[in-house]
Amino acid sequence: MKVATSIMIGNHASADLAGEAVANAMRKANISIASSVLLLLTSEFAGNPQAAIKAAAKAASCTQVMGCSATGIFTEDDWVLDAPAAAAMVFGDDITLALPNNNPSQQPLLTITAPNAINSTWLNNGSKRYGGVSGDVIGQGPFSVWQNAKGDVSGHIEAFFSGVEIATGVSHGVQILGQPQQIQQTNGFDLTQLNHRLPLHSLQKAWQSHSKNNGAVPLHLVIAIYADSAEDITQGKFDQTTIICCDEDSGSITLAQPLKAGQFLSWCLRDTAVAEADFGSMSQRLANELNTPPDFALLFSCLGRGPYFYNGLDRDLKVITQTFPHMPLLGFYGNGEIAHINGRNQLLPYTAVLSLFAAS
Repeated sequence: MKVATSIMIGNHASADLAGEAVANAMRKANISIASSVLLLLTSEFAGNPQAAIKAAAKAASCTQVMGCSATGIFTEDDWVLDAPAAAAMVFGDDITLALPNNNPSQQPLLTITAPNAINSTWLNNGSKRYGGVSGDVIGQGPFSVWQNAKGDVSGHIEAFFSGVEIATGVSHGVQILGQPQQIQQTNGFDLTQLNHRLPLHSLQKAWQSHSKNNGAVPLHLVIAIYADSAEDITQGKFDQTTIICCDEDSGSITLAQPLKAGQFLSWCLRDTAVAEADFGSMSQRLANELNTPPDFALLFSCLGRGPYFYNGLDRDLKVITQTFPHMPLLGFYGNGEIAHINGRNQLLPYTAVLSLFAAS
């Protein structure tokens, strides 16, 4: 399988970076014409990426160039945040990246979307999906995503790989604080009664039990996971949402998703050691599903999970490069991740979605 990546970093958003990234990847793959290209650009390109897209298409001698702009991008060799860069994954003629209008084997769809282009009808239209939410810094750029070597005004793109087997997994990387509790009352996005107590008191108690002190709850590290039963939560069949704010006077907690009375909820803590271990076990599980060494991988990681979370290092990236040395890998740090779990496609916060591919 002829697949390779390259990443180029510069001082300004030059189209040459994209052309050089593609050309270098093609040399590594030992091909002169690419069947398709995945091109990722940093947010410095978001306002006008077309010149870089054209440079990539010219270097690849093909017009099947897909990708997006993102705050941070990476390959197996390096990651980049806060600097202009281009990363490319090129594919030879033994593998194709095709649009989903002819997908007889119903392969899961690689899905990249800008934040303003997400809707639940499209997200769950019958196809299994994996991917991420990207765009420029505010997610509003007209060329946040592109395919066929030009910006796509719909704000989202989708494609599938033919001739490969795929295994996709999600690393939540959270530590559950206590047992699932039943929700008694909600008001829109506000959680108002949990396990016959004020939700804020429940959260504070869970944090104090974990931390062994009475300090303030680190809300930026807390996630709420929920399901229709306590058993689903303990078995890992849960959804998750973030905390927007807490009301000290009423004891209510506002969540990013509206929940319902009768559901069960657990508070969780985003923890670096737990996240790294979870990502490692998930990577190995996916390799076992393929039952053969993977030929390449795509990784979609939350901006709040990458180096900013791991104190200046991307431990997820380190895990996968150590587990699968020299395997081509491409990905970006985004504003949300997409995966098919619990029977439907979900938009996830603070996760890492990894897909491993092997020749059929």
